[in-house]
Amino acid sequence: MSSGGAKHSEFGARRRVMLVDDHPLVRERLAEVLNEQPDLCVCCEAADRAEALAGIARVVPDLAIVDLSLPNSHGLDLIKDLLARHPRLPILVVSMHDESLYAERVLRAGARGFITKQEATQNILSAVRRVLAGDVYVSPQIAARLAVKAARPAHAERCGIEQLTDRELQVLELMGHGLKPRQIAAELHLDIKTVETHRARIRQKLGLKNAREVLQYAIERCRNLG
Repeated sequence: MSSGGAKHSEFGARRRVMLVDDHPLVRERLAEVLNEQPDLCVCCEAADRAEALAGIARVVPDLAIVDLSLPNSHGLDLIKDLLARHPRLPILVVSMHDESLYAERVLRAGARGFITKQEATQNILSAVRRVLAGDVYVSPQIAARLAVKAARPAHAERCGIEQLTDRELQVLELMGHGLKPRQIAAELHLDIKTVETHRARIRQKLGLKNAREVLQYAIERCRNLG
C-alpha cells in the first residue's frame, strides 16, 4: 500500500482521494491524472479490502475511488464496509463491470457514482468533481434508465437478472469464470451450503431448469461481457 509520499498536513487545500484497485498500472494512471490537478491529490492507494480499510483508518480521504473486482472480496462489500466506518464518505466506482447491471447496485450500496474504465479515460475528472460536489455521477444512458424506473409503481416487479441479490450476482459471475462451488465459497468467505443455496435461488429466479442451465447461463453471460 502506498500513501502517496505525503502527510496529511502536506495536502493543503487539495481534496484527498483514495484509490482502491488491484491493478498497479490503473492506480498509477489515475494518480497521475488526479495529482496534476491543483485541487486534487491521491492520499492513499490500496490493492484490496484489507489495505483499503487500513488506509482509511490512517488518512480519511475526501473521496474513495473503488473498483468492483478485488482479490478475496468484492467492491460492493467494500463500499458497505467503508460507509459503515465513514457514513459521509463519497465513493465513486470505476470498473470494467457491466454498467447497465452494476450502476444501480452500487448506488443502492451507498456509492455516489459509477463510471466505466473506458469512459474514465476522458471523464474521470468530471465524475470526481461532481461526486465531491455532492451530486451523483452516472452515464446519460443510466440516468435515463433510473428516471424511468423511478416513474414506475413501487410494487412493480423486477425481471431477469435484476431479481438477483448482490451476493447471488457475485456467485453467478464467479461460476461464469469457471470457479467451482468450494472455490466460490473461499472467494466470498462463505460456507459451501450457503453457496449451494445461492445457486438454487439463482436457478429459481431466472427460471432455469437445473444446475447445468445455471452454469451455461453464467458462462454465456461472461462471454457476452468479455
